[in-house]
Amino acid sequence: MSGPMLPTKVRLDKWLWAARFFKTRSLAVEAIDGGKVRVAGERVKCAKLVQAGDEVSIRLGPYEHVVQVRG
Repeated sequence: MSGPMLPTKVRLDKWLWAARFFKTRSLAVEAIDGGKVRVAGERVKCAKLVQAGDEVSIRLGPYEHVVQVRG
């Protein structure tokens, strides 16, 4: 018997909140809509599904975090 099924893809706004880049999902949505978050160098919408291996760039103040989504 295997463990519980984990989602292979998750919404970008939920992922940013779960990874603690933003305190709330609404702050994550504002950042995405404001163009401060990119996936693979492209502007995306908050409903974009991210999966393991995707590269996400997050601009927070003077810093830009480039992270890879882990599964």
